[in-house]
Amino acid sequence: MDTRFLRRSLALSVAAFLLLSACTHSERVPDPDGDVLTWSIWNGYDKFLNLLNETYPDIELELTPYTGRNRTGYSWAQMRGDDIPDIFITSQILDKELAKERLLDLSGYDFVNSFSTRILDQMAIDGGIYLLPVNYAMYGIFYNKTLMEEYGWEVPRNFAELESLCAEIEAAGLIPGVIGTQLTGGSFSTVFNLAKTSWLTTPAGMDWERDFLAGNATAKGVWEETMDYVQRYIDMGMFYTDPEDRNDPQLILDYLGNRKAVFCTVVTTVNITAFPDTGDELGMMPFISEDGSKNIYMYSPVSYLGISKRLLEPGNEKKLENAIRILSLIYSNEGQTTLISEETPCVMSVIDSGEIPEDSLIYDAQQAFWDGRAFRMTYAGWENNLVNIGQAYKEWFRKENDMDGAQCISRMDELQNSSLTQSDLLYFCESTTDFTLEETAKLIGKALGSAVGADAAMISVGEFHERYGELKSSVTGKLYAGKINDEIINTICPSNEGGYAIMSMTGAQAKQLAQEGFDADGNGNPYPYILVTRGDKELVDSEVYAVAFLNKGYTEKVSQKNLAEIHDGSLLDFLRIWLVEQKRVSPDGNPWE
Repeated sequence: MDTRFLRRSLALSVAAFLLLSACTHSERVPDPDGDVLTWSIWNGYDKFLNLLNETYPDIELELTPYTGRNRTGYSWAQMRGDDIPDIFITSQILDKELAKERLLDLSGYDFVNSFSTRILDQMAIDGGIYLLPVNYAMYGIFYNKTLMEEYGWEVPRNFAELESLCAEIEAAGLIPGVIGTQLTGGSFSTVFNLAKTSWLTTPAGMDWERDFLAGNATAKGVWEETMDYVQRYIDMGMFYTDPEDRNDPQLILDYLGNRKAVFCTVVTTVNITAFPDTGDELGMMPFISEDGSKNIYMYSPVSYLGISKRLLEPGNEKKLENAIRILSLIYSNEGQTTLISEETPCVMSVIDSGEIPEDSLIYDAQQAFWDGRAFRMTYAGWENNLVNIGQAYKEWFRKENDMDGAQCISRMDELQNSSLTQSDLLYFCESTTDFTLEETAKLIGKALGSAVGADAAMISVGEFHERYGELKSSVTGKLYAGKINDEIINTICPSNEGGYAIMSMTGAQAKQLAQEGFDADGNGNPYPYILVTRGDKELVDSEVYAVAFLNKGYTEKVSQKNLAEIHDGSLLDFLRIWLVEQKRVSPDGNPWE
């Protein structure tokens, strides 16, 4: 089979998703006309699905999860493979022309009237609207609001005030500001966000970005003033780095929550407005410009939605009608409310009528958005070099490898030149055709098994279950025909990178487990297993074999029964090395000898 979906009526899907064993939704017989809509669902839509079922109980949905390492990359891999679901979801618009080719123009539908002209102008592709943001995550600099008030400190309005305040903070024995560097994308965004407080958001700055990405401009001679500005932030203590290099939520909870620092510069959305232990309130202020005339916030769509153009084909009239009803509900006040809650205090509605109280964490950021003082986070066009450029910035912040602003500029030019002149070298393998989900799992099993010297590998395959967060060890992305690079590997790899296990099993035990599946939820509704063997040989029932599993890709009961040996190792590395050796891969080829 091509994929293993949990195909149910929407009522049953919602009931499972919300773990409501005693719900009152009525069970329906699937539509015999085949009007079931497909949607690759992401986290955060559970309340909306419940609203949808209550509002339109006749709509049937086939939900498929994706919990791999690169959901944006995978959504566009689906797009390139002409394999998108009826309702398409992504977090970035990476290819406008492809979106125009594959997606329906939404500009003529009534729900588009909920958007401001400003948003629609941003979304327009040759006059059409093919993707619409669901809501926006707002980003600024977090600070301990209660601590600021106790000391009588006010939010700075320009760089001079920020610099003076940092001196007072240090005199009080505190760290002015901590910065998140665990993910190099955060370091990249920090520098680019400061550049946007001056020149990068001007017409000249946008021209430079376009020309740089095309290979017609350099960073040298342009970025020096920005790097000097960043250095001043470093010098006054705003960009202190955590010695343990912990993740962003930990930095906020520890440094701000425990009053070690006043400010925290991270690219993250929080799920708190006050710290649980102290009750201190969290605040968010803009990125500060030199003279205060361009203090800005950043924003990024949490996701975009579109509709497959194939719903215009004859016979799909009912599916198109239902897809329009779903988007109409999402872009209503009621629909937006289901996607924005107390757990998402940094997220704002995209429709004109979406208002928030003045005491909200992002009230000022929302006003800045509507006033034109908020700008989109940089991502599209920089995918090939964002991580490596961010790594150079990270080394600068952490005082590693003698990195400084001038060297960062040189690295920007080197990386961009390399990516343009050696783009073919980024690809190290090629898929000759599209793989199914099961075939992709088998491919990953071969790479794992051969890397660790096992006789067989057991890989679980994703389905939509009520707790699909457990799918972090399961394959939920298919490999499509075309050249393969690191980004493609990330789209098909499970997100769990916690090593692997080797278990001693008889052939009979391995085959029995493969038949039973991975009961991750312990409810008798297992995820399918794919059993891959060396040389595609049939396992002998009485013989004992070394079987490889991904970490957390098995139950504790199976682990104890088969004396699992846990090992360190990166599936990403295993898969890359194996694909480099193969050169070309196909579903029925590449035997694991």
